[in-house]
Amino acid sequence: MKELIVILAIAAATFALAKPIALRFSAPADFARRRNVWLALTIIAFLSPNFWIFALFAAPIYVWAGRKDSNPIAAYLLLMHVVPPVPIDIPTIGISQLFTLDNYRLLSFCVLIPTALRARRSIDRKRTSDSRMTDLLLFAFGVVQIALFVPPDLPDHVILQDSPTNVLRRAFLVFIDIFVLYYAISRSCSDRRKIADAEAAFCVSAGIMSLVATFEHLRTWLLYKGLALRWNPLDTNFLMAWLFRGSSWLRTQASAGHPLVLGFLLAIAFGFLLYLQSRDTLRVRLMTGIVFLCGMVVTYSRGPWIGAILIFLAYSALKPRAVSRLFKAAFLIAIVLGLIGQSSVGEKIMNSLPFAAGGQPDATLLYRQRLADRSFELMRAHPYFGDQLAIQKMEDLRQGQGIIDIVNTYIGVALFTGWVGLALFLGFILSASMGAYRVAKSTISTDLDGGLLGFNILACIVGVLFMIADCSLIFGVEKMLYVLIALAAAYARQGKQMISPVAVRNSGSIHNKR
Repeated sequence: MKELIVILAIAAATFALAKPIALRFSAPADFARRRNVWLALTIIAFLSPNFWIFALFAAPIYVWAGRKDSNPIAAYLLLMHVVPPVPIDIPTIGISQLFTLDNYRLLSFCVLIPTALRARRSIDRKRTSDSRMTDLLLFAFGVVQIALFVPPDLPDHVILQDSPTNVLRRAFLVFIDIFVLYYAISRSCSDRRKIADAEAAFCVSAGIMSLVATFEHLRTWLLYKGLALRWNPLDTNFLMAWLFRGSSWLRTQASAGHPLVLGFLLAIAFGFLLYLQSRDTLRVRLMTGIVFLCGMVVTYSRGPWIGAILIFLAYSALKPRAVSRLFKAAFLIAIVLGLIGQSSVGEKIMNSLPFAAGGQPDATLLYRQRLADRSFELMRAHPYFGDQLAIQKMEDLRQGQGIIDIVNTYIGVALFTGWVGLALFLGFILSASMGAYRVAKSTISTDLDGGLLGFNILACIVGVLFMIADCSLIFGVEKMLYVLIALAAAYARQGKQMISPVAVRNSGSIHNKR
């Protein structure tokens, strides 16, 4: 109950402070409903002895919220991390388990699938060709994932064999986890207001996690740890584990499931804020920036730190007057880093950098170098479609948690699906990004706000492409990667026909306000 009280207090304060900003992009009824649903589900989760009791109440609430909301994707992004992604096996007769269920998949069944079906019925067929190449590349990448079976890394080193049942299971999960998410967002975010609303909802969720993470650091208390233990006591080696940087610096994680994932999510939310708060006063932007900066710092995840800086620089470079904006951005970053360096927190940050200890790289950097060397050896031996038994050949890389951690998404994709799979994966991202860039470039001269929205999505994609080189597609990392690509595809599909939410709400030009 102590954890619940603290989380509710932090969430209530966040919703109250975020309301003036969120209402620029969200309808008041939608914001109130999402807030009430978030608070209610948090209470239900902490009072539920297991995940199934939570799901019994959460499923109808998710369905109801998705139907009532004018933009279900915004509701999805707000509720995506209302609880940690604790995996629970679905048992069935004849086999050990059907598949695992967590909050992501529960939301997919209850919110995304109904949204995708409604969007399909109302889709504009004339715009289908705008994202056809992106759709085909994603479909091809999914087919490769389904066709190539990668046995799990079991403790007893038994190599499981594939089966028709397992192929069907794999196809179903790829459809639920990837295709439904991409299709629902790319088709239902049919105007600029919905895209901006989705970004704002995600920032509210990230704001709660950032403040929770800051509290966890100050009190050395993981608020969601007890919930995860109660729901699945057998799967805690990786999810919600106590992780430290150095000897005593707790890496906080809130409801993200891992410090690296939390840093990743906060970096993206910081990127969204660059667009959403462009009309706020400097004081408001500084206060909000400090909230997200504190959350990112206490994760002690170095990749997201650099990712957030890259997003800031990329957004500045894509905007008009890029040279002067880049100079200002670099100057601002230097000031912020200088101020942090003079504080006690700055000393911790410096000590956590890879070459802080006498110029010698730390263990994590050495592990990544060894992983790259071993992976390239295996990729050269199996270049086209990868080596699905690669894990069994990398036993020398098993680390303290008992796993072989593929901490680079590009290596993971190339290792198990080959250069073909990596080309399809990167082609899917590039196709959506180029479509969004063309629209933003052609729009910026006549519609500044519309062009900046597209550049903002692209800047976040640039940061994500860097950050996934330092982590695998786990938890919210995978979800937000596909969310961003889907938002880029949705933006490209609308083109110049998108309606500005600022123009609709304020009935005035925004150019002078910028």
